[in-house]
Amino acid sequence: MEQLEGRNPVLEALQAGLDIRKVLVAKGTQGEAIRRIVELCQERQVNLQWVERSLLDRRSQTARHQGVMAELAAIGYASLDEVLRRAASAQEDLLVVVLDEIEDPQNLGSIIRSAEAAGAHGVIIPRHRAAGLTAAVARASAGAVAHLPVVQVTNLVQCVKTLQKEGAWVVGADAAAEQVVYQANLSGPLVVVLGSEGKGISRLLREHCDFLVRIPMRGKVGSLNVSVSAGIMLYEIVRQRQAE
Repeated sequence: MEQLEGRNPVLEALQAGLDIRKVLVAKGTQGEAIRRIVELCQERQVNLQWVERSLLDRRSQTARHQGVMAELAAIGYASLDEVLRRAASAQEDLLVVVLDEIEDPQNLGSIIRSAEAAGAHGVIIPRHRAAGLTAAVARASAGAVAHLPVVQVTNLVQCVKTLQKEGAWVVGADAAAEQVVYQANLSGPLVVVLGSEGKGISRLLREHCDFLVRIPMRGKVGSLNVSVSAGIMLYEIVRQRQAE
């Protein structure tokens, strides 16, 4: 069971339709966000309890609960087959994002949000040395985890090989790549691979990419946050697909 704290995180989770088991509100707490939280709990038959503020103070992990706390059911992972079926049923070219050792929950959530908005069919993450699906990730995704399958696998390389056998091209984001993302052909079934900010894509996974691209940098800063890079690449794919 994951715990959400704060008015906006709880409200966003309710609006996104996440599986919330219980909402606790401190007695006497008021405001527009509280009113809307109560309404949504009633509409969605979520267990709402009015409790003493001292109870929330004791349970709080952030000291910023703002009089509201929610218990979020553990977020389930999807299978790779489910992602493939999702693309097939929509009669769309596959678009999957593979994340190599992204450890920051904020980055993971932001990438899931961008991927869902761009029409991706799934996000794939490794089982080890990476952030998993938590309440913090759900909050950062603005509820996108409720709408986009996330697959957790033991071996990213084997997963990428499977997707290649399904006919997808694999493009890796690499600051040292010769080709600029805007010059690459990003049409057709595609797997986008992004690495961690510190290490980038691991050597073996990079070797299994069909081609690499970079985002042009014109300023003094040498790199972008990985979630920003994901958004740029995904929407270049969207642009190219719409132009077809």
